Amino acid sequence: MTSNQRIAAFEALGHIIAKLDEQLSALINSAHQYNAWFTPQSAAMAVSAIAGMLNKKDLEKWLENEQENAETKMHSIGLILAGNIPIVGFHDILCVLASGHKALIKLSSQDQKFIPYILDKLIEIEPGFEQQISYIDRLKDFDAVIATGSNNTSRYFDYYFSKVPHIIRKNRNSVAVLNGQENRDELKALGHDIFDYFGLGCRNVSKLYVPQGYDFRTFFESIEEFKPIANHHKYNNNYDYNKSIFLVNLDKHLDNGFLLLKEDSRFVSPLAVLYYEEYQSLEKVGSELLKNKDLIQCIVSNSKLPLNTVAFGQSQCPGLFDYADGVDTMKFLRELR
Repeated sequence: MTSNQRIAAFEALGHIIAKLDEQLSALINSAHQYNAWFTPQSAAMAVSAIAGMLNKKDLEKWLENEQENAETKMHSIGLILAGNIPIVGFHDILCVLASGHKALIKLSSQDQKFIPYILDKLIEIEPGFEQQISYIDRLKDFDAVIATGSNNTSRYFDYYFSKVPHIIRKNRNSVAVLNGQENRDELKALGHDIFDYFGLGCRNVSKLYVPQGYDFRTFFESIEEFKPIANHHKYNNNYDYNKSIFLVNLDKHLDNGFLLLKEDSRFVSPLAVLYYEEYQSLEKVGSELLKNKDLIQCIVSNSKLPLNTVAFGQSQCPGLFDYADGVDTMKFLRELR
């Protein structure tokens, strides 16, 4: 299969997904029955993000360096997918298929329906992909591995897959750096970076850096439209639990009724909690982010910082070039021998 054939198939897939046929609509509306976090809104958001990613312009740019070589060996790539948000492993699958290798897909127990639907549609468009796709319960006979898990499972992955080429992804979180000049629309957009997918994604903002003495009133007013998130029982259970812990421990915090803000130097905040840290200079913030770059997935900010940033409201809209953990998956696959 040529690169142009793959691009055409991926583009057609994007169009099909965007149309939301009856089967896909049913999946979106029923996903919460097997995973309470996969509400229709969250599932539809994930589907829309995939459809937007598969546009011809970006696909052509993404694959322009892929060389046509009929003698390239098809390697079997084990893919251990996460299930924290809907369809979270699709980009890894796309990379494997685009590079001409075979994807041995171990689906997450939390997300077993969306990816098979999407890949079935891809095979309908281009039957040649069928030989590149296999679903597995146990990983064996693989040449390389891309595995996503927690910090605990990553230690197991590092050991078990140490003798084959691998990409092992651990827990990461995202941060936002405010300069105090943000308007209400920007802060409202930041609400999406915080609350989309209930804050469960590695691209969700779990910590704010704010100028010393920052007044959070405008921030709270700007994110008020996200208040319905408290109607989700699992989110609200986390909110109530963490609030009770703060009250019992007499931890100083801010509370708007559906989000708890606590001053803390750590990056990983509990669900329904947003950590914040005050700063005196952006230079020091930049230095700290550089020092901890291996813990951070993305940075949301309008300020100039030494690491790449995304605009407010855009953290959950990664493109084809936005590789998880900054590891170029296509380069990794190209270099397999």
